[in-house]
Amino acid sequence: MILDSVGIGEMPDAGVWGDKGADTLGSILKSRNVNLPNMQRLGLGNIKELSGLPAVENPMGNYGKCALKSNGKDTTTGHWEIAGIILERAFPTFPHGFPGKIIDEFTAQANVPGVLGNTVASGTEIIKQFGEEHIKTGKPIVYTSADSVFQIAAHEATIPIERQYEICEIARRILSGENEVGRVIARPFLGTNADDFTRTGNRHDYAVPPPSDNLLPLLKDKNLDVVCVGKVASVYDSLGVTEDLTAKNNEQSIDQTINALNKNSHGLIFSNLVDFDMLYGHRRDVEGYAKALEYFDQRLPEILSALREDDLLIITADHGNDPGFRGSDHTREYTPLLVYGKSARQAVNLGTRGSLADIGQTVAENFGGQLKNGESFLRQIL
Repeated sequence: MILDSVGIGEMPDAGVWGDKGADTLGSILKSRNVNLPNMQRLGLGNIKELSGLPAVENPMGNYGKCALKSNGKDTTTGHWEIAGIILERAFPTFPHGFPGKIIDEFTAQANVPGVLGNTVASGTEIIKQFGEEHIKTGKPIVYTSADSVFQIAAHEATIPIERQYEICEIARRILSGENEVGRVIARPFLGTNADDFTRTGNRHDYAVPPPSDNLLPLLKDKNLDVVCVGKVASVYDSLGVTEDLTAKNNEQSIDQTINALNKNSHGLIFSNLVDFDMLYGHRRDVEGYAKALEYFDQRLPEILSALREDDLLIITADHGNDPGFRGSDHTREYTPLLVYGKSARQAVNLGTRGSLADIGQTVAENFGGQLKNGESFLRQIL
């Protein structure tokens, strides 16, 4: 389970990324008394000193933290590294908008009358700003973020959803080589004016296909289930995915994870809880983030009770996004590592892992496989 953006303190190279002092969990826990008893029992407070969340003497889980070894701090980079892919070159970002050459090629190939925006923006704010003009002109709204993304927002009555997907596919083909962003994202919305524009559930991501030598195809080739919940399948361009369970928010991701655990599957259930990052990290909403963590913690016993005797639960993150930090960008942080199984050892300090790929290597070893990156901790917890 990926608690999207729940970092646990700056990495040694955080200053290079402008993230010196970032600490997602630290900022939230310092804001008020945040009630996380179930994660505390698993060992969250044992990973490092956290305000208001003391270590427990005999945690029921195993605990540690993972470094992000890849060159980056975005969704795709973090998820790919979990699956054993370490990137030497970061996906490009466009903090000043996309160059005219890219926009011109997009408008020509997509046959649209120009674009609106072409800036770094919040998705909800940019449709308020340009939504009415978009409806009048038919020009799609193009924007990006601190992530490596090319996002296209359009009203579903102005540009029908299938046509939105078509122009996103065109953008995906254009954005290659040095301009190969991690994801192109369709961001449809509805409403009549700036006061009531709302994004719909028809978002669709077009990711760069990952290298094939990663955890998901390895498991699929062994005839194992690879069940992805939320945005996970899209991050891997569905490579190696055997089932994609739709979930638009944390509540749905938790529900779908429990549904998957209750089915007679054998292999990997890979879930992402997107709200931490999308709704609270980027918007620098400390209180919203705190409430989302408390909600996950309240639901955690349901997840634990759904585990079978031979199941293993791994909770981590893909990067940081400190809501108490300046700006709205992801932050270069370690990610927490909590590992629990009814038949696994307890209270093992897994230390500071050299890479998120250690998680993928552990899963691979469990099923008799091996990835080219990562150091398994399976034998430490058996």
